[in-house]
Amino acid sequence: MKSDLDARMQTNNLDAIIVIGNATHNPPMYYLTGGGHISGATLIKKRGSDPVLYCNDMERGEAAKSGLKVIPYSTYNNDFLFKEAQGDSLLASAIRYKHMLIDNEVHGRIGIYGTTDFGSAYPIFSRLKDLMPGIELVGEPHDNSLFMYIMETKDEAEVDRIRRMGKITTTVVGRVAGYLTNCQVREDEVLLREDGGPLTIADVKSRINLWLAELGAENPEGTIFAIGRDAGVPHSTGTPTDLLRLGQTIVFDIFPCEAGGGYYYDFTRTWSLGYATPDAQKLYNEVKSVFDKVQENLDLNAPFKNYNRLVCEEFEKYGHQTPLNTPAPVQGYVHSVGHGVGLNIHERPFSGLTATDDNILKPGVVITSEPGLYYPEKGMGVRIEDTLWVRPDGTIEVLAHYPYDFVLKMKNWKNG
Repeated sequence: MKSDLDARMQTNNLDAIIVIGNATHNPPMYYLTGGGHISGATLIKKRGSDPVLYCNDMERGEAAKSGLKVIPYSTYNNDFLFKEAQGDSLLASAIRYKHMLIDNEVHGRIGIYGTTDFGSAYPIFSRLKDLMPGIELVGEPHDNSLFMYIMETKDEAEVDRIRRMGKITTTVVGRVAGYLTNCQVREDEVLLREDGGPLTIADVKSRINLWLAELGAENPEGTIFAIGRDAGVPHSTGTPTDLLRLGQTIVFDIFPCEAGGGYYYDFTRTWSLGYATPDAQKLYNEVKSVFDKVQENLDLNAPFKNYNRLVCEEFEKYGHQTPLNTPAPVQGYVHSVGHGVGLNIHERPFSGLTATDDNILKPGVVITSEPGLYYPEKGMGVRIEDTLWVRPDGTIEVLAHYPYDFVLKMKNWKNG
């Protein structure tokens, strides 16, 4: 949580942090400012002091909504900076950073965070280091960065926002199910659009994006809506021209966020329209059995990777390959059981078999549980996923409920 920021800075041996970039779709900046229409900003926080937000003059009103101390970039006269830099714009930016750091009495180890163009940021910070040899600019691995740690646990206001995104997500999933099951079906079991043309993956995704936008959500990471062989490749988003057909597995993994780059939700169901083949039904039953076992056994403060090992062991009992005993499997169970969710779609805690023991199910974390089995050469894949909150009392809450039906009954098919 934000209240942990100074303590984590001390743990990471950081005297200060600099966060750069826009306030939207930029998790560190969003986290500290609350988002809004702020572009190309700089946030400086010295350990033990309040953050200071620097921004373009035209956005000072938007920046003020953050509640932080706001200083316009124009405080540092551009003409003077360019004259000092002899017309070199990158050096001028570095000189401005120097003045900002001096004004905030920042020195020592400084962590750099945020999202911006690397090609312009690198020479600016390289020159800043030359201008201020007494500072040390520090980068961190994304998965274990300062912000990954402080954003790991959520307060109830954050969870309410994720829960609201869960409601939006499941509403859209329900609309998709209703749309598909009301389609007309050709004799060759292909679904048809209202105009009589064959329904494609692209057609379905256009509706998903429209419905999300209508409900106040964005889809910056895209949607996985994959049928047949693509359903057997976990992160295949689906081939746009593929036709929707009866009796083929459809992996529908949807992970939208609040408009403006806010909190995400992550959710997956697998469907087979009209009927399921015996092999697909067997695969689904095995995944659902393991999914249920994970849900039933989640314990407070347990290492998340314990459940990934549990999933591996259970799937291997069914005869499937897993990372437990097969290096980098490409069929069977090929990923980890889940991850944290927040302003990033993937964040701490992580559940990989090699995850550190501090990736635990402590109060306040929001995680996914998403076991799956994949057989691209057999033209099928199955994944089931819910997003869960470890409540302060240690109980586990599913943040948005939705049925686990595998076969969806078609309303306009003669055998439906």
